[in-house]
This record gives sequence, C-alpha cells and structure tokens, in this order.
Amino acid sequence: MAAAASLLVVTSGLAQAASPDEAAIRAQTTAWEKAYNGGDAKGVAALYAEDAVLMPPGAPPSNGRAAIQDYFTKDVAASKSAGAVMVLNPKTDVGVSGNMGWESGAYKVTVKGAVVETGKFLSVSRKKDGKWLYVRDTWNADAPPAPAAPPPAAAPPPAPPAAGAAPKK
Repeated sequence: MAAAASLLVVTSGLAQAASPDEAAIRAQTTAWEKAYNGGDAKGVAALYAEDAVLMPPGAPPSNGRAAIQDYFTKDVAASKSAGAVMVLNPKTDVGVSGNMGWESGAYKVTVKGAVVETGKFLSVSRKKDGKWLYVRDTWNADAPPAPAAPPPAAAPPPAPPAAGAAPKK
C-alpha cells in the first residue's frame, strides 16, 4: 500500500479547487458515514469493491465485499445498541492519480454527545466504470486499546474432609 500511496499525486490544501474525482471521493466518505450511522450495513458494504480489503483495528482483515458486509453487520449493530455515532471530520486530505485515489482524515465516536474515541483513517479507492469504490480501508484510535480484563479467579479447591468424617456417598 505504501508503494501505491507514493505514486499518488497529493494535492495541497491551498486555494485549489477540488477536482470532480476528489469531490467524488469525499462524497463516498459522506455516504459511508450516513449509511453507518443509519444502521445500513449493506449500504456501507456497497461502497467497497468486490475485491476490497477492510483492515479494522483489533480484528483480522475482511477480504471481499461479502466479508466486509458481515463485519459491518455486526459492527453497526453493536454501535446502534451502544448509542454510538461516528463523526468523520469533513476536512480530509485527498489525492488522485488516474483511476486510483486516497483519502485520509480524522474521526470521533460519540455516545449521547460525549466523545468516547478519536482516531484517524486511510482509505484507498479505485475508479471503475465511472464510480469510486474502496479497495483498502483502515483506521485506528488515537488512544491505546483498553487493557484486557483479568481472567476470573479460579475457585479454590475443595477442603479435605475433616479427620474422622465419614466419606460422602
């Protein structure tokens, strides 16, 4: 991915107008956020190419759109259950070179308006038949993961029978 990223043309945030492709990549991210927060895992997965790879933190990669939809079906349901909302910062960096493009930016997760996580993301997209689709997608939190809960304490072994006690039958 680093080699592909190095080949991309990076546009500066100076007074340049976004190209139609840059605008389309940003619109793709806006559609992702809307589908995710709307509980639409199928809509989220539709933004990925059939051969895409999702690389979530703390989990193995999901290879292909079907596996990505399975991942988001569980993740979206857990977020909805917790009352979590994903907020993507609209100020992102975007680059395009031919039919490849990338976007990087920041996100935050809120629950009842309180920020519970901040982080960053990097998505690589490919334009096919005039449509941009994610081919690689990854993100991670700014804070280290919470420590694992300690294993439950083992129950103490049963006490030996008292001297002279009759054995149980």
